[in-house]
Amino acid sequence: MLEITDLTRRFGDVTAVDGVSFDVRGGLLTGFVGGNGAGKTTTMRMVMGVLGIDGGAVHWNGRPVTPRDQRGFGYMPEERGLYPKQRVIDQLVYLAQLKGMTAAAARAAAEEHLERFGLAERATARLQELSLGNQQRVQVVAALLHRPSALVLDEPFSGLDPTAVDSMADLLREHASTGVPVLFSSHQLDLVEKLCDRLVILSRGRVVAVGDADELRSRGPVRFRVTLDRDAGWVREVRGIHVVDVDGPSALVEVLEEGAEQAVLREAAERGTVREFTPVRPALADIYREVAA
Repeated sequence: MLEITDLTRRFGDVTAVDGVSFDVRGGLLTGFVGGNGAGKTTTMRMVMGVLGIDGGAVHWNGRPVTPRDQRGFGYMPEERGLYPKQRVIDQLVYLAQLKGMTAAAARAAAEEHLERFGLAERATARLQELSLGNQQRVQVVAALLHRPSALVLDEPFSGLDPTAVDSMADLLREHASTGVPVLFSSHQLDLVEKLCDRLVILSRGRVVAVGDADELRSRGPVRFRVTLDRDAGWVREVRGIHVVDVDGPSALVEVLEEGAEQAVLREAAERGTVREFTPVRPALADIYREVAA
């Protein structure tokens, strides 16, 4: 397990990461979300030892992380770090050998992963000859080849088409299923919500929420959708609720006082046929906007 405790990084007078604490548990996909400048990339670089730490600590399996531990992690940086003029298969084999694999094992693993990403026919192409999306796929493969003990991926889905996104998601699940902690950042909140077991939301260098999607939703407002066989404008007169929206016979209301939703239901039943009365779960995007504001 990766444990990040009170991690802090300053650039001059600017505190980019301010006492960040969370853990990345084995076998789980942990999504790291936040706006531009929130501190995600800086945090990941400190976890990997690429950037110095001004305060706090990173632990791996209960002890301070070492450079040897970090060399065993799979890391995909925000900026592509591959060699544009080198052939794809050659540099993948080279990078895997730096992680301790034999040339034969590295080539077999590289060929297998390139096949899964639909790049087998481009294995001998130079990286600069590939589209940006395909370069991203190669960067992802480079992070996964050596059977890493942990994965730290900065925007791995950026620039990928839907097919590649599915392949990438399957690969991450496979690694997690073997007990590998997986941390990845993404701006695609719908994808994070669908894929992740846990979420860490960062804002202005601080953690503002941690939990699974259901735990985070429970922090959001309680809302109900009511649909009748006639106009629903009367909901504006019910005490203890906030009317989010009314559209003809349908209304979305937010409960401000305990039991107010029952008053809405009783009034609706007295006024006609109730076609729908259901709780509305907030989307992760709504939760994110609320906690990161």
